[in-house]
Amino acid sequence: MSQTQNEGIYDARTLGRGKMLTLGLQHMFAMFGATVLVPVITGLSMSATLLFAGLGTLIFHFCTKMKVPAFLGSSFAFLGGYASVVQMGLAEGLNQAQALPYACIGVFCAGLVYFVLAGLFAAFGPAKVMRFFPPVVTGPIIIAIGLILAGSAINNCAQNWWIALLAILIIIVCNIWGKRMIKIIPILLGVLGSYIVAACFGLCDFSAVKDAAWIGLPVKWENTAVSVFSNPNWGLIVAAIIAILPISLATMMEHIGDMCAISSTTGINYLENPGLHRTLMGDGLATALASLFGAPANTTYGENTGVLNLTKVYDPRVIRIAAVFALILSFCPKFSAVIACMPAATIGGVSLVLYGMISAVGVRNVVENQVDFKSSRNVIVMALILVLAVGINYSSAGCLDLGFTKLSGLAVAALVGIVLNAILPGKDYEFGKNDVGDMSIDFEINPSLRKKK
Repeated sequence: MSQTQNEGIYDARTLGRGKMLTLGLQHMFAMFGATVLVPVITGLSMSATLLFAGLGTLIFHFCTKMKVPAFLGSSFAFLGGYASVVQMGLAEGLNQAQALPYACIGVFCAGLVYFVLAGLFAAFGPAKVMRFFPPVVTGPIIIAIGLILAGSAINNCAQNWWIALLAILIIIVCNIWGKRMIKIIPILLGVLGSYIVAACFGLCDFSAVKDAAWIGLPVKWENTAVSVFSNPNWGLIVAAIIAILPISLATMMEHIGDMCAISSTTGINYLENPGLHRTLMGDGLATALASLFGAPANTTYGENTGVLNLTKVYDPRVIRIAAVFALILSFCPKFSAVIACMPAATIGGVSLVLYGMISAVGVRNVVENQVDFKSSRNVIVMALILVLAVGINYSSAGCLDLGFTKLSGLAVAALVGIVLNAILPGKDYEFGKNDVGDMSIDFEINPSLRKKK
């Protein structure tokens, strides 16, 4: 699974247990900022969020034969769905806490849709399915994911630009000029450094930490989706499913884009082995399970792909260590309170780097795959994906209202990109001919890596 250190690739055998634990901690911090924002915005349980980020990641690794270095955290794609169902619940006389479990039922059904696409991969093979997801579609979607997330990073940075810039500066200095371990944990050092400075200047309110318990259960019955069926509102259940189910189209495309990004970052074709049917099944199962217990939907995290790109440590065990950290800490309300006190500017500074790297990977995929932009059909496909994804997301409505449901910009862009690529003449991509097209990047997989997969 490893190459030599001279090539910049590391694994457990070259790093040792102590450094692996530290790298796992860094991955946990990388996902933490975005993961906890979803429960903060929606009102879902933060402890349950951490628990099922950890469990969901371990489930994903089990489904993918322990091969894919992906972390599963809270999905932002479903924020609009949660908000819509809460509004429906308020109209029915429920409060926010009572309405959220209905939204979780919708997310559970969305998670099951992953199994449908996974079944198509298993039944027809990747060649027939992946013809709808060539680099000219997946590349722009990867770019759009980073651009869409960028807004939240800038808003967080705006809380205190000096703290945000300090986090960015620490990351850059450590990654460019750092030696040995310093070079491969820039994110963790950026978080700790800017957090400590902010605390020293009195920019953190730790009153909530004092009141928080050391140990507590992360899941409460009244927050689970199952609790709804003790006195169900069947009309609201159906409405929640209809409102949220279409969002799965966007998140599945995001998943495929993330798998392409992770494959291109690590140099291992995960689309081929263990296969997209397994990665989709793992993601869908993690999402469905999390929603049943009142946690947000899960998704493969671009933040952690950014960490992989920075550290050059691709060993999946590092990700599993991060998952165990998240799982353990979900039982510690006091730790959750400490993290909740982290300045938004610290999260913003770190996110600014990581979200930018997601888009950069998308650009790299398109460029190194030599997508022909002399072809008008390729220009049109990419242009519409980018404009729709970013434009709708930052419009006043923030989504496309179809009357019976609302679609996020990413969902609309994914659908338009897939359809246009399918119907416009001039398709030149065939899955399975070479690793360049399959992973949207121009590189040759090391034969030793292929044998060890």
